Amino acid sequence: MLDLKQVRRDPGPVREALARRGAAEQLDELLRADERRRELNTRTDEVRAEHNKLSERIERAAHGGGGDDPEVAELREQSSKLKAELKQLEPELGELKRRQDELLAGLPNPPSPEAPDGDSDDDAVVLREVGERPQFDFEPVDHLELGERHGWIEMEAAARTSGSRFAYLIGDLVMVEMALVRFALETLRAQGFEPVSPPVLVREEALHGTGFFPGEREMIYEVPRDELFLVGTSEVSLASLHADAKLAAAELPLRYAGFSTCFRRESGAAGRDTRGIFRVHQFDKVEMFSFVAPDQSGAEHERILALEERILAALEIPYRVVDIPVGDLGASAARKFDCEGWIPSQERYRELTSCSNTTDYQARRLNSRYRPAESAAPEPVHTLNGTAVAVGRTLIALMENGQEGDGSVSLPSALQDLGLPERIPTV
Repeated sequence: MLDLKQVRRDPGPVREALARRGAAEQLDELLRADERRRELNTRTDEVRAEHNKLSERIERAAHGGGGDDPEVAELREQSSKLKAELKQLEPELGELKRRQDELLAGLPNPPSPEAPDGDSDDDAVVLREVGERPQFDFEPVDHLELGERHGWIEMEAAARTSGSRFAYLIGDLVMVEMALVRFALETLRAQGFEPVSPPVLVREEALHGTGFFPGEREMIYEVPRDELFLVGTSEVSLASLHADAKLAAAELPLRYAGFSTCFRRESGAAGRDTRGIFRVHQFDKVEMFSFVAPDQSGAEHERILALEERILAALEIPYRVVDIPVGDLGASAARKFDCEGWIPSQERYRELTSCSNTTDYQARRLNSRYRPAESAAPEPVHTLNGTAVAVGRTLIALMENGQEGDGSVSLPSALQDLGLPERIPTV
């Protein structure tokens, strides 16, 4: 959420930044609603004060026996007119306040000046490519064919049980999943990220606070009876860990590594995206989340990205890093980097992880603050998030890049160190 007082004082830079995201007109509408609300608020306060004064004069006159005095009758008439004006002003003021709050909540975070322009994947800026793409001396297959061949992925039974876009993971693949999660958590804990197993059912306020509502409501599964929602990422739960908190500067940075099952309604493109487990409604993920002082958020963003790259390199997955254009940013992100892994069956890089600097946008909505100094007034912290391991997509990359001519899959040494064999199934 934007700082409305700051925007009001100097709207030009914010308007210019939001214009890159196509939201300048919404900002102008907000400022008009804010100006009109303040005018009405001033008038309402004046009318209410005037009405109170008249009421006191009328009451004094009545106690003094002057209830039938023509002057008192005139005062009563004036009082009635003011009361009628209040009845007209108050609903309009309430509607303006509702509209102002709606517009403010719907505005995205102004993008970083360093974020590239554009509104599609084609506008993303490739920063680097890392790792050698595999060269096969046989005809490679995709992850679903590999998974079905070995009984690791069962889609048809999952469709009967839960509908499309669900899957059973079975046997060796489950052991790889558990090793991936353990590897990610151990790597992150060694870097100061405290492991967390957060709630996956949250209240509406948590989704508003992180900026997923109102814009992404259609993507979220809802449990209406309990007024709860299933999270699409543990970012939501982790961000709410310090909602309404006043943190000491010495406590920062606070870093967490959340492991949870996630749920999304996303439809995705037909064909490659909906085949197998690339884009499903239920998946597991290890998520990084940081609360930092504002002057540290740029460095923290680079730190999170470096950890994502470290994990992918250790898993021996060829990848590239892209700087996401402003038109493709989520509402809360000022800047975002994606790490895209090489998927041989698609002959292209696909998103495996992402990391976003949301600056003070979420913190203002969640009222997460810190004191820069003992005597200073509290200020919003900065929050950042990043995927350490999106399990399903990482399994796809491991399977397809590690496949051998005999149909087995070689595993990276990082997972072998956790007790997995050199390849699955063992041959």
